[in-house]
Amino acid sequence: MTDSEIIALAICQEALSIDSENYFWSKLKSDYRIDFPNLIHLTRYNLRRKHLNGYIQMVTERLATKMNEGENAFIVDSMPVPVCKISRESRLKICKENYETAPDKGYSAVNKQYYIGYKIHLVISIRGVFSAMDLSKASVHDIHFLSDIKQSELNNCVLLGDRGYLSSSLQLNLFETARIDLQTPKRENQSNYKPYPLVFRKQRKRIETLFSQLSDHLMMKRNYAKTFQGLSTRTISKIAAVTVLQYINFQNKNPINNIKHALAA
Repeated sequence: MTDSEIIALAICQEALSIDSENYFWSKLKSDYRIDFPNLIHLTRYNLRRKHLNGYIQMVTERLATKMNEGENAFIVDSMPVPVCKISRESRLKICKENYETAPDKGYSAVNKQYYIGYKIHLVISIRGVFSAMDLSKASVHDIHFLSDIKQSELNNCVLLGDRGYLSSSLQLNLFETARIDLQTPKRENQSNYKPYPLVFRKQRKRIETLFSQLSDHLMMKRNYAKTFQGLSTRTISKIAAVTVLQYINFQNKNPINNIKHALAA
């Protein structure tokens, strides 16, 4: 099998909401054997997919660049990616091959509870299309992702964030280094408090909708990976699947965020 076939199958699996690789591979062997005469062993497929992780992200970035052409407003936020229940923290063994990438305990403000795992940081355009991402430990504060944004290709734009990104020094630094105007709600006890514009509050809901799609359709919070590299590959493949579905809608001149209907013809 070629590398492009491996990448296509990895994205296809996530786009079809198939979270079991064994089930996906057995369906290919039983129902689509004629279409895939060179189908390799599942173990070999998993190894090659992990090595092609960077190319999957490259596909995502190229498609997103086409859809984000001319965009000058983006949204930043994070969502939890749990790997086990909090009650099993002491028995957790997965993804612990390196201390730097091992999961830890974090707090989800949305669910108002602690969890064990990671946090995915995302920047999307106002249209809901991917722009940048990172996967960190659950305990890492959202504000640290702003340093990564400075190293990205994002510049000369407005960036909408929640109170987790509130920092006057970082806002100034982002504007001076990349001309990124970070807009966040202010706390009522601040001396220069102003109500967050209604238009910003409405636009920020776009990323909340995307997180719901990732949790529901792409099953982002259901994890079967045993290593951090495996989890990272699955995460990037899910983002790639959303982007491909959006691009199909984009090409067919349909609402790009109706991803559940993208494959219907």
